Amino acid sequence: MSRSNSNNVLPLLISLILMLALLAVAGVLAMRFLSRQGLLPQVSLPTGSQPNSPSPVAGAGAKTFSEVKEVPNGVFAYGGSTTWAPIRSLVDPVLVGAWPNFQLRYTDPPTGTPGSGSGIRMLLNGQLAFAQSSRPLNAQERQQAQAKGLQLVEIPVAIDGLAIAVHPRLNISGLTVEQVVGIFTGKLSNWSQVGGPNLKITTFSRRPEDGGTVEYFIEEVLGGQPLGPNVTFVRDTTDGLRRVSATLGGIYYGSAPEIVGQCTVRPLPIGRQPNQYVPPYREPYVDPSQCPRRRNVLNHAAFQDGTYPITRRLFVIAKGDNSPDAQAGRAYANLLLSDQGQLLIEKAGYVRLQ
Repeated sequence: MSRSNSNNVLPLLISLILMLALLAVAGVLAMRFLSRQGLLPQVSLPTGSQPNSPSPVAGAGAKTFSEVKEVPNGVFAYGGSTTWAPIRSLVDPVLVGAWPNFQLRYTDPPTGTPGSGSGIRMLLNGQLAFAQSSRPLNAQERQQAQAKGLQLVEIPVAIDGLAIAVHPRLNISGLTVEQVVGIFTGKLSNWSQVGGPNLKITTFSRRPEDGGTVEYFIEEVLGGQPLGPNVTFVRDTTDGLRRVSATLGGIYYGSAPEIVGQCTVRPLPIGRQPNQYVPPYREPYVDPSQCPRRRNVLNHAAFQDGTYPITRRLFVIAKGDNSPDAQAGRAYANLLLSDQGQLLIEKAGYVRLQ
């Protein structure tokens, strides 16, 4: 090739490369624009294509229960977390009206107390179609599912948080998360150590095996440390709140909607740093003397934006295959994620996920 021809080809190659680069950039920008405008079809990964990823949630776009697709017919047993009780009592009767052939039967464990752990265990043993949980699956449950050839998916449907209950006459403005840890691990034993009166701290808790709330508290709040030897174990939240209301130095933790509206205890503001306390209730605080005519209500904004420091999600634990049980679990999550489901979750005292 002559020098003149070579000189002519080089500019042409450069122009071609630049043109291809500009076309690629324009293509990417066009795809982004179409995606934002909702003009591209959505591609869903098949169930199980990502570890522990829930199948696509159809309920998020539905306004009412009746608009949710793929709700199976049949009778399906479910169970699990006691934290879910207020949601169940509101949602299940409405579901019957919208889908009379989608029949749900809440089932207690044959032995022991109901809770997230027992519900997941029953799901693994084939006793439930799906489970309700106040915590994600733990490593042991994932291993057990794998050993049985099962895949379980976690579908979040609501936001919850833990509230700290004390006696209404205890003179203390709030606690940091670090102080809560110190109290429940036994490192702090007197309220004077955290800015309160010279009074013994009497610590109450449900047993670690009793449910997801205790497991979550130990793992996520205490950082895996065990409850201290100073802890007095109670049967359930009703028992724990009764004990606190009768003990001036008492303290108990539980699901915020089960504590915030109570008349006999005070939900305590909690902070990540000293004197930066965020109340689990909407201010102004309603004194117990005005209860039950007026009650404290959940601080939804602080739970939703994460400024309240101890929040968590509630999950539907479903099977990841295409069995009728798996369809039932996904349908139940889809129903709860519809506008109607989220409104009922909010009415039950929890914070809507969307």
